[in-house]
Amino acid sequence: MIVAAFPLNTCCPCPVRTSCTSAQHSGRHLTLHPRAIQETLDAARTEQTTPAWHDRYALRCDIEATIHQTVTVTGLRRARYRGIKKVHPEHIVSAIAVNLIRLDAWRNGRPLQRKRTSHLARLEPP
Repeated sequence: MIVAAFPLNTCCPCPVRTSCTSAQHSGRHLTLHPRAIQETLDAARTEQTTPAWHDRYALRCDIEATIHQTVTVTGLRRARYRGIKKVHPEHIVSAIAVNLIRLDAWRNGRPLQRKRTSHLARLEPP
C-alpha cells in the first residue's frame, strides 16, 4: 500500500481544490493499493449496487438489530463465567429474555425500534 501526501502549499493555489479534497489544514492524501486488492475492492463495490446484494444484506440488518438488542439488554458481550458449560446456559437465558421482551412488545403493539434522538434534539423544548 502506498500513501501519497501532497503538501498544503501545492494544493492551496489549485483552482479545483474543493472538488479534490475537503482537508482544511493539509494537502490531499491518496491511498494506492496493489492492483489485485484494488480490483477486488472495485468488484465488491460494484456488486453492492445490485438488487440481489441488497436482498442478502437485508437479512444481515435483521440479525444486527437482534445482536444489538441482546448486547444492550443482557450485557452479553462479556460472559460472567468461564467455560462452555457455564456460558451456554447464560446464552440461553439471554435469548429467552430477548424473546420475552419481543413478545411483550408484539402483544402491546409497541415497535421494537425507537427512533434515535440526538443529544442536541433532546434539549429542545417539546
